[in-house]
Amino acid sequence: MIEVPAVDAERRLRDAATAGGVGPILFARGLHGDQMLLTALLVRPVDTPAPKLTTPEGAFTPETVDTRGGFQVWRYTFCVPAVSDAQYSLEGHRYAVNAALGSDLRLAYVSCNGREYGDRDRSVTERNALWRRLAREHAERPFQLLLQGGDQIYADEMFDLHPALRAWTNRERPFADGVKYCELAEDLRNYLFARYLELYGQPATAWLMARVPSLAMWDDHDICDGWGSLPCAQLDSPIGRSVFQIARELFLLFQLGAPRDELPAICPDRSGSTLTWTLRLPGLRLIAPDLRSERRPNRVLGEHGWAALRSELDAVSSEQVLVLSSVPVLGPRLSWVEAALRLIPHMQKYEDDLRDQWQSWTHRSEWRALLEALLAVHERGDSRVTVLSGEIHLATHGTMQTRVGPLHQLVASGVTHPAPPAAYARALGMLARFADSPLPNHPIRLHPLPGQRATYTAQRNYLILERRAERWRAWWELEHSGTTPCLDLV
Repeated sequence: MIEVPAVDAERRLRDAATAGGVGPILFARGLHGDQMLLTALLVRPVDTPAPKLTTPEGAFTPETVDTRGGFQVWRYTFCVPAVSDAQYSLEGHRYAVNAALGSDLRLAYVSCNGREYGDRDRSVTERNALWRRLAREHAERPFQLLLQGGDQIYADEMFDLHPALRAWTNRERPFADGVKYCELAEDLRNYLFARYLELYGQPATAWLMARVPSLAMWDDHDICDGWGSLPCAQLDSPIGRSVFQIARELFLLFQLGAPRDELPAICPDRSGSTLTWTLRLPGLRLIAPDLRSERRPNRVLGEHGWAALRSELDAVSSEQVLVLSSVPVLGPRLSWVEAALRLIPHMQKYEDDLRDQWQSWTHRSEWRALLEALLAVHERGDSRVTVLSGEIHLATHGTMQTRVGPLHQLVASGVTHPAPPAAYARALGMLARFADSPLPNHPIRLHPLPGQRATYTAQRNYLILERRAERWRAWWELEHSGTTPCLDLV
């Protein structure tokens, strides 16, 4: 019988407890009249009395939504006036919130907050350089929302906790003989809980997320590398289902501010089969399709995912639409690369990485359906669609031509993940010359960022979107090159 080792997850929990926990972490829930609806999480050691959260409107008592490893997780549901100088107080600290969502807006977009291995070995100063820059920007000109587009946590190292997990990732058989699944699941849960505390307790990130309400969608590394594009036997095995369910539980808690048995109201599919969410604000609709919960090697979205996405797109009326697609929608002709890999010995193991992409030959009909759905909204009245994506650890700009002007895609990735080699960016740029255009008369093109020469910029980065006088523009903050010129989203 294989015994699940204690590993270092408990030590991580104790280390985090010594630091006193994390939070508050703010989550946006929308507008109700002249109030902004918010949720806040606070994680503290179990012997800490529950503090009240106060606003000018009154005091709010939390509910306990989780208890683990010497911690309790409290959730506050409250509201503040929808004004630029809103505030709340908690544990003797006052937090300013820019809750003015009705006219001019400033939104930040980040993705890929980590790396596959060795993330904890990096200097925190080096790792979080762009988080500190983002925090300084907020201090100077406050953001109303922080959008997080995927891979907020890299769970890869948790597969070193147990030989059965490592065998599962390597597709070795048998990988589950004698495993005590209850103990294994608890160990996974402890590891991810501790990892979230580590990440959300880092100073710049913690400072920002206590003041800027967040909206997040997960991607594969929030679960495991390539989740959904892996072989079905691997996904459907007892270990695979445990990995997914536990990652989902911790994603709901720390990235959506909800306990495991509850979905936030922003999720339209109440069955929970998809975690697609949407938020409507004056003149703006944010839609984040869940590209992982129902993903299989031969599909990206399942029945529930497509129903939720189509329902929200059908409801668009005279507004700017921001679609958070964790995997880029507009990209190079990857089918050529897939065909080459099938012919090269020992390269088939990389097929799941390519199947993660909308441009994969496997997803071509589904990709076309997505483009048609976005195009229908973009050409409807005075609504316009912009796609925000991450995942590729590079920054780029794409367009699809329509009869009313370009449909833009803005790719920002990653905020802490190291940039890939320049040669990789150049190779991808060569493929981008042959960008795939599956819809007749709607050519897709990939472009350099404003002020850059190469199609793909190999620097860590994040994105700023701004609405001023009802006009939208965007720019990238690049680690070494600084601020790009503005791109008008017209």
